[in-house]
Amino acid sequence: MSSTSFADPRPHTAVLHQWVGMGDLVWHVPYLRRIAETSRDGQISLIASPTTFAWDLVGHEPWLRDVIDFDRHPRREEGRVGRHRGVAGLLRMGWELRPRRFERIVLLTHHTNRSLVATVARIPERLGYGSSWLQRRLLSRGPWIEPYRGPAVKAYKDVSAFATAHGWASEPIVPSLVVRADALAMARQRLAGLPRPLVALAVGSSEPYKQWGAARFSALASSLVHARCGVLILAGPAERALVQAVMNGIAAPLRDRVRAVTEGSVAETVAAMSLAHVCVGNDTGAANIAAAVGTPTWIILGPRPPLEHDPQTLRALVAQRLEDITPGDVVAKVLGSLPTATLAVPREAVLL
Repeated sequence: MSSTSFADPRPHTAVLHQWVGMGDLVWHVPYLRRIAETSRDGQISLIASPTTFAWDLVGHEPWLRDVIDFDRHPRREEGRVGRHRGVAGLLRMGWELRPRRFERIVLLTHHTNRSLVATVARIPERLGYGSSWLQRRLLSRGPWIEPYRGPAVKAYKDVSAFATAHGWASEPIVPSLVVRADALAMARQRLAGLPRPLVALAVGSSEPYKQWGAARFSALASSLVHARCGVLILAGPAERALVQAVMNGIAAPLRDRVRAVTEGSVAETVAAMSLAHVCVGNDTGAANIAAAVGTPTWIILGPRPPLEHDPQTLRALVAQRLEDITPGDVVAKVLGSLPTATLAVPREAVLL
């Protein structure tokens, strides 16, 4: 706590983010910044799942004091039970927060049991969505919101309505991320030598039903190379086999125009996406990151609820079935969205 904290009338604030994906956190970032503006020293402590990689995404931004792990839903490959899982885990989380003496907690959730954490932590000002009578009993005051029931993905709709109700925003805010300078330098080095324009393919997926498939990504990458694009294939360490399958499906003479990356930090993924001219991917964190750094992005969505948080930068490819979307459909969209200037002037030269 800084020396000016005692003179700052704004409350010492924690924000609990309930979702477990990187994309989910990206959607909430603009509102976290606004909440921080009304908090002591202009900062918040963020309570978030380790699976959001919050430190890598926003740890360098000045509004973030620290990140507190909310270890409730570990990744499947970890093969363990989260230490904050179940009622006992929520009580443990509350007890762990007590020594921090937060004066306000903002619960970005409809779940009543997250209010239990705030109550056990003895935080006097407890704000949350208040969508049930029981949750309202455990919160200190309103205003409340009703859950979004429209056709689009609801998490962004709910946090936008909540921020507006509390005066932190006057309208929905398009998500954005700040690229770390050191990660940008690393990404430039890693992508050196790839042809431009550069198209990033976010081939990972958190769920099988979101996965377009290795064979289709191979065909898409091949078509992009034939169109004289460079291709960056991005996924996490757990998806090396998938990435290798994509690479194996690309003819050997074309592979020198393709680079696959499954190592490195999430901060480096953010930086790499900022250097791409277009991103195409499954509905995954990396694709949402691309849109948040201003890279035109196509998400292969299939029959799922629409994404409406960034109508200018992010587009969705929809169909009755995910497999009905062909590589030919996608490459036509990608090439049509590339600015003519990128065919002659590498974007990287502008950033330098």
